[in-house]
Amino acid sequence: MKSLSALSAEMKDLAARDRRLAPEEYKGGSLAISNLGMFGIVSFDAVINPPHGAILAVGAGKRQPAIGGDGELTVATIMSVTLSVDHRVIDGAVGAELLGAIFDNLENPLVMLA
Repeated sequence: MKSLSALSAEMKDLAARDRRLAPEEYKGGSLAISNLGMFGIVSFDAVINPPHGAILAVGAGKRQPAIGGDGELTVATIMSVTLSVDHRVIDGAVGAELLGAIFDNLENPLVMLA
């Protein structure tokens, strides 16, 4: 498993190359991530590209009214994340567990550094 800093370095290297991946650079994977948030897209559904079994669609974070932990009205940055899974490859319940783990890590980012 790669560390968060190793993944970050690889992403910066890929972004420096015109933000394009050649097919041989993403083949053999099981999950893809599609980020349209950087273009201001708030929410979207991504299409699974075989041979991947799932794709995570990440939208832009937007400041919105929210109910805080104390029940009070507050402002929070809300981000849409949608997971599409091919049920022939990945059971939906397992996909839901993955989405829950992603949510937990985004809510508690320091856990990813441990």
